[in-house]
Amino acid sequence: MAKAMKIAIVDDEQDMRQSISQWLALSGFDTESFATAEDALKRIGPDYPGVVVSDVRMPGMDGIAFLKRLMSQDSAMPVIIITGHGDVPMAVEAMQLGAFDFLEKPFNPDKMTELAKRATQKRRLALDARALRRDLSGGTQIMDKLIGASPAMERLREDILDLGQADGHVLIDGETGTGKTLAAHALHAVGSRASKPFVLLQCGAYPDEVAGRELFEGEPDAGVLPLVEQARGGTLCLEDIEALSPAVQARLLTFINDQGTPAETRIVAVSNLQEQGKTCEDMLRPDLFYRLAAMRITLPPLRQRGEDILQLFTRFTEQFAEEYGCDAPQVGAQEAAQLLQAPWPGNVRQLINVAERAVLQSRRGSGTIASLLMAESETVEPVMTTEGKPLKEYVEAFERMLIDNTMRRHKGSIVAVMDELCLPRRTLNEKMAKYGLQRSDYL
Repeated sequence: MAKAMKIAIVDDEQDMRQSISQWLALSGFDTESFATAEDALKRIGPDYPGVVVSDVRMPGMDGIAFLKRLMSQDSAMPVIIITGHGDVPMAVEAMQLGAFDFLEKPFNPDKMTELAKRATQKRRLALDARALRRDLSGGTQIMDKLIGASPAMERLREDILDLGQADGHVLIDGETGTGKTLAAHALHAVGSRASKPFVLLQCGAYPDEVAGRELFEGEPDAGVLPLVEQARGGTLCLEDIEALSPAVQARLLTFINDQGTPAETRIVAVSNLQEQGKTCEDMLRPDLFYRLAAMRITLPPLRQRGEDILQLFTRFTEQFAEEYGCDAPQVGAQEAAQLLQAPWPGNVRQLINVAERAVLQSRRGSGTIASLLMAESETVEPVMTTEGKPLKEYVEAFERMLIDNTMRRHKGSIVAVMDELCLPRRTLNEKMAKYGLQRSDYL
């Protein structure tokens, strides 16, 4: 049975608080009361399991300011505003700010009960959906590999969670090395087809006639089913889909159309043409392209991901250091700035290569990260880098990386980190809060 939703009653008049609380309690609600908005905010957080009923005129923080605070920390929080006679303009303002509804004194208790029922139902649905998204985003090893706290990566994970619950076909594009195939695996893993097959065909790895045979014919004599049958009910991922000939594209379109809606087998098409001045739309027949691109995910290039670069570099150097049995190289402020400013035309794949070579040269006691970046720039085609950033952003990115690395090395020991970085506890706590670092993540 679902846990009962709470109703927080906020009113500076004790008689009003008691009256509302008693009525709602008789209607089966679990209530708690607060004399001030300030007291209520100490209890009501972003995931508060209930709704709020608040008077609009209160000493200190009034109902409008209280509503703004609640909306800023959780825009899905239903708030019912109680207004006095003549406060209709304030009620209108409250509705514009996101209030669920308002009641004018003296109000009908039955109307209060009806509003409370609708508000708690809405809140329960919102919290259930939020919990599901958290389970999905944290419940698979594949999603955990989509590392990064940049806005671009936050949007990518949100897109994967959203589209993972849909049934339509998906087109994933982006520059080489950005992790498009990983995103395709994640899309499958967080959806309703997770327990069904995920079948991958690298279309560009086969001559055209072989790709068509693999997809639609298989090897009957050897008992090998075609890939469209192997993927039945699950996901068929077509990497480098632009490599398919017009004839094979036509057969694929027929297969998609024959499935109907919703599709039994989902097609996830992966395209690598973006950086070559072409698009998938240029290479696919229009009717197939529009069937696949109804839902679309574009992977962000590494140069647009800010301090994710430092986080990824640290993660990969630690992994390679463990593999090679040596210490990970320490990154100084100048090297951190060089990593952040590099154009990274090969994206994450290039960063992995640089991280491995940094570990190897560190083990030998020679070389610098700068020399590795210069060597990389000579072997790949240049791309336009992003515009320069203020010094403050580079300093903050380095500071976050330094605290993160030190916390990892000392397994969350605050005292050891304070000693090594020569920081008082309060300063360290403030900086960890600023950068979203939590001690529990390092224990």
